[in-house]
Amino acid sequence: MTVEAASLSARHSGQVPGHHQITFVVMLALLTMAPYGFYPIFLMKVLCFALFATAFNLLIGFVGLLSFGHAAFFGFGSYLSAHAAKVWGLPPELAILSGVAVAAALGVVIGGLAIRRHGIYFAMVTLALAQMIYFFALQAPFTGGEDGIQAVPRGFLLGVIDLRNDLACYYFVLAVYLCGFLLVYRIIHSPFGEVLRAIRDNETRAISLGYRIKLYKLLAFTLSAAISGLAGATKALVFQLASLTDVHWTMSGEVILMTLLGGLGTVFGPTVGAATIVTLQNHLAALGSWVTVAQGGIFILCVLVFRRGLVGELGRLLGNRQF
Repeated sequence: MTVEAASLSARHSGQVPGHHQITFVVMLALLTMAPYGFYPIFLMKVLCFALFATAFNLLIGFVGLLSFGHAAFFGFGSYLSAHAAKVWGLPPELAILSGVAVAAALGVVIGGLAIRRHGIYFAMVTLALAQMIYFFALQAPFTGGEDGIQAVPRGFLLGVIDLRNDLACYYFVLAVYLCGFLLVYRIIHSPFGEVLRAIRDNETRAISLGYRIKLYKLLAFTLSAAISGLAGATKALVFQLASLTDVHWTMSGEVILMTLLGGLGTVFGPTVGAATIVTLQNHLAALGSWVTVAQGGIFILCVLVFRRGLVGELGRLLGNRQF
């Protein structure tokens, strides 16, 4: 039996491929020990953006829908979480859930409008609606305008765990990331995920088989938006700040780059891509605006040389394994 056939058989039987199990265990071990060798704040930023990229990959990698407006969900999840924690005085778990809820609601509205179009028109609709959200955030009183929402309290998780401690906060963020990652993994390895792949590969055939593709697209879009909101809400508590940067169109561009660099349609690719981009941003911060030039160069290199992304190319070198 070939590697591809074994992977397909395991996916249909509900089993987790062995190489996925090994990769996940290695990743979990590294992330568990990471704060003892690296700065926890930096690691938490990596995890938040890794979750954001994973959510985006669910949409583009497994449904084939390119959204240029995912910053709207990430940013508004951030704003609502920060507002709920600072103004409403909600504990961190409820503040984050409020951000997820508003991101999911936005996903239903924006997705319901965008899925009526295909290809570049879908992408442009998501960009236009996300820009409307950006200008709303710029003008709305509760967002703080250009100042954003600052000094957001981290609070006590479940009334017991003090998240002001960076190490405790890191393991909380790690738990959030793992929950989001495993949720996406379960989605793409379920019958629902198989239908999403069918829509991506041949939408006309999926329609002929009787699937209500608009409903599947809307569900996938909403799930992706909700998980993006989870990433943004968690990020707001980590950095104690929600700003216009979170909802700006450039944030949508960054998550596209992270996903492409890691590997579209791969399981672990978005995490690798996010870690790579955030690390480069951290080390090249002294270059100022030249960071965006470096990111552009990475994008060009990825398109020309690493068409499958870092993880996709690694899988090809290891015998076309799907990571």
